[in-house]
This record gives sequence, structure tokens and C-alpha cells, in this order.
Amino acid sequence: MTFDGERILRDLMARTELDAIALVPGANFRHVYGKSFHQNERSLVVLLIREGKNLAVVPQLEAASFDMIGFGGAEFHWRDNDGANAAFDALADHCDPKRIGVEGQTMRVLEHHGLKRAFPEAEIVDMHKAISSALRLHKSDADIDLMRKAIAISEDALRRTLDEVRIGQSETDIESLLLKNLFGAGAEGLSFDPIVAAANNSHKPHAKARADYAIQAGDALLLDFGADYRGYKADITRTVFIGHCPDDAHGVYDTVLFANHAGREISGPGVSAHAIDDCVLGVLEASPYSEFIRTKTGHGLGRDVHEDPYIMRGNHQQMEPGMVFTIEPGLYLPGRFGVRIEDDIVITGDGAESLTTLPREVTVIC
Repeated sequence: MTFDGERILRDLMARTELDAIALVPGANFRHVYGKSFHQNERSLVVLLIREGKNLAVVPQLEAASFDMIGFGGAEFHWRDNDGANAAFDALADHCDPKRIGVEGQTMRVLEHHGLKRAFPEAEIVDMHKAISSALRLHKSDADIDLMRKAIAISEDALRRTLDEVRIGQSETDIESLLLKNLFGAGAEGLSFDPIVAAANNSHKPHAKARADYAIQAGDALLLDFGADYRGYKADITRTVFIGHCPDDAHGVYDTVLFANHAGREISGPGVSAHAIDDCVLGVLEASPYSEFIRTKTGHGLGRDVHEDPYIMRGNHQQMEPGMVFTIEPGLYLPGRFGVRIEDDIVITGDGAESLTTLPREVTVIC
């Protein structure tokens, strides 16, 4: 079987003078072969050869599942009691690459050492950004449709959850409701462990839910979460208020909302990631709350919850149709509360579309 992803990576090898690219289980592997494998104690590596037959080191335990992808190259299986060394050694009998590109953010030392064992003289080059961008930076219509589904599932789950929140519940109670509703709405997995944080816990951008705090009237409640659907992620944040929105929180919330709106308005083809972040942060910096900025504007989204393009100052990459990223300005007041409003944006031929449709205005529940 011929895979489009293999062709794309061969083109990348030719442009970058690589002789081979090694893929391990993860987002790029699934994008190329349409099947997900878990990384565990067993090494599984596909070695794509620029000129020659592709090779794979495959645990015997995974052989039947690996056969389902229709790989078509040479496979070297290994069993737990024998170890993977002989399988890696077999690679050297079939090719002699001088430069091997690897996924630096995904490949483990385990697989790196296996490749060095097979090719001790080879240069192993971190090509994570180039590999991921070549395969996944520009989403197809089919990719975007699956992302729409992941986002719709997530939004449905949030609506259900907010209907069930009550004063006196703990953050872990609400987290449990959110998880139940995500899977009830059709999630096949989670984009990441949800963030559910109220009151003074919400000022931490990556807070953990507490079991020992009961939410009360006037609290900000921040929920950052997303469903995984067929390997594509959603990433949404909304901040709501319990019972009422305190006067001192209105100004903070409105500032974040204005920054979110500005980021969505400026986004479009030809606009740089730097310009989007500069616009969003400019709103926050011009407000009375500038000392409470903690994060950049956003990040790419797709098969990984964080991927290119990163929406930050200094990144002058121009936006192009099919790129998907988050706009998630926030303000975080230590010891008091935090506000973040996050949307998932796709660049179109003539502008940008928010794939998220949840309301953004101040919302009071309970």
C-alpha cells in the first residue's frame, strides 16, 4: 500500500538531505498510517528510507495489529524475552543511512539508542517541527470536519455540566461531571486532563481540581478541556461565575473578552503569528491589569493539543488556509481568581472562522 504521508516525508528527506526518517507511535504515525499504537516499554519504530524499502522494528505482541496498516516494507519482530537489539541490528543489514531525522518531542531515549546501535556512525537529527509541519500544519477539509465534531462534543458536554453545577460542590465533583458528560456526548478520549478551578485556584493557568474546596456565590469557575474524536483534539476554555459576577471581576472579564475578540478579528491569511499575539497582548497590556498577564495568545491544534503554529511574539510565520490554532487570552490575579476565554480558530481563504460557538459574554450559573 502507498501512503500519502510516506510520499510527503520522502519529499521532505530530499529537501533536507536526509537518508531516512524514523517514526514512533504518536500523532505523526497515526496521521501517516491511520492507526494508533501506545508507547510502552516495547520499542516500535518505522524507518522510512528515501531511496529503498521501508523498514520496521515491531514487538511480536503488536505484529497482528501492525499488519492491519498494510505497511508493505520489511518487518523485524522481537519478543519480550529476547529484547529488541537483534531487531535493531537487522536494520543495518538493509540500509546504511548517514542522516536520520527523528521526532525529538516524541522519540524516547529507548528508540534513539536502538537506532544508534544499528547505525553508530549516522547523524541523528531532530526534525520534529519539520516532520509535523509537513504532515499536519495545513488541515484538509476532512481533518477540519473531525475537529468540528470534537469541538461540538466538547461544547455539548460543557452545557450539560454547567446545568448540573451547584453551590457546595467541589472542583473534583465538577470535574467528574465534565468527564461523564464528555464521554456521554461521544468523546473517544481526552485532549488532556481537564482543568476545573474555582476562586483563588483559577489564577493558576494549569491548576489541579481540589476536593476540599466547596464553590460558593461570587466564585469564578474556569473550565479548560477538550474531547478527542478519531485522533483530533478540541481545546476550549470558558470562565463562568457562581451566583453573580462580583463588580471587581467584571473589568477583568471584559478585558479578556475584548482581547479574545481582537485576536479573532485580526486573524486571517497573510497575518503573522507575531501580529496576532501582539494585538491580543496589546489589549491586555493597555488595561489596568497588565501585571496579571502570564501566557502567550495560543498554539496550533489538531492531532496534538499543542502543535504549530504557536501564536506568540517573535514567530513571524504567516497564517495560511487550513491552519488551526487557539486564541486564549487570560488574566490571572494571584490569590483571587483568573479569567481565560479560549476559542479554536481555522484560517480560511479570506479570513478566519471560530470553530467554537459557545457564548463568550459574562455567564452566571446556579
